[in-house]
Amino acid sequence: MVNEHIRAREVRLITDDGDQGVMPKADAQKIADDAELDLVLVQANAKPPVAKIMDYGKFKFDSQKKVREQRKNQKTVTVKEIRLSPTIDSGDFNTKKNNAMKFLSKGNKVKVSIRFRGRAITHKEIGREVMNRFAEELADVTKVESRAKMEGRSMFMVLAPKDAK
Repeated sequence: MVNEHIRAREVRLITDDGDQGVMPKADAQKIADDAELDLVLVQANAKPPVAKIMDYGKFKFDSQKKVREQRKNQKTVTVKEIRLSPTIDSGDFNTKKNNAMKFLSKGNKVKVSIRFRGRAITHKEIGREVMNRFAEELADVTKVESRAKMEGRSMFMVLAPKDAK
C-alpha cells in the first residue's frame, strides 16, 4: 500500500536516510510529501505497521528489473527419454548412447527406459544389465540421479550431466 491507501492510524516511519520513529500516519504522509517521495507500507503485520519513505516508481522498476534478470539467468532443464530393449544389439546401443551424450552435453537430463514385452518380464536381470552397461558407458559425462527401478512392465533410470566444476 502506498500513500493515502495506508489505513493504519500510526506507523513506524523509516525515513530515506534511515532514521526511525513511531508517529501518526498523517505526520508521516506530510514528511513524505515535503520530501516529494512516497510513503510505502513495508511491513503491514507489525505493531505498529512499518512504513518507509522512498520513490515508489523507482522501487517498482528496480524490482521488475531484478525479476527479469533472474528469469534471463535461469536455465530450464528438460528430460529427454531414450528407450532401450532387453535384447538390444551393439550398433543400436551405440546409437542410443551417442544420442544420450548429445542430450547430456546440452545440459538436459536423460530418462532411460526399457519396456518388457511378453515373457521378457521374467528376465528382469537382463534389462538391469543393459541399464548398468548404459550407465557405465556414460560414466565420464554423467551421474546416475536415480537407479534402475521397475514400474509395471517398464524399468526406468534417470541420468543427469556431471557438473562442470
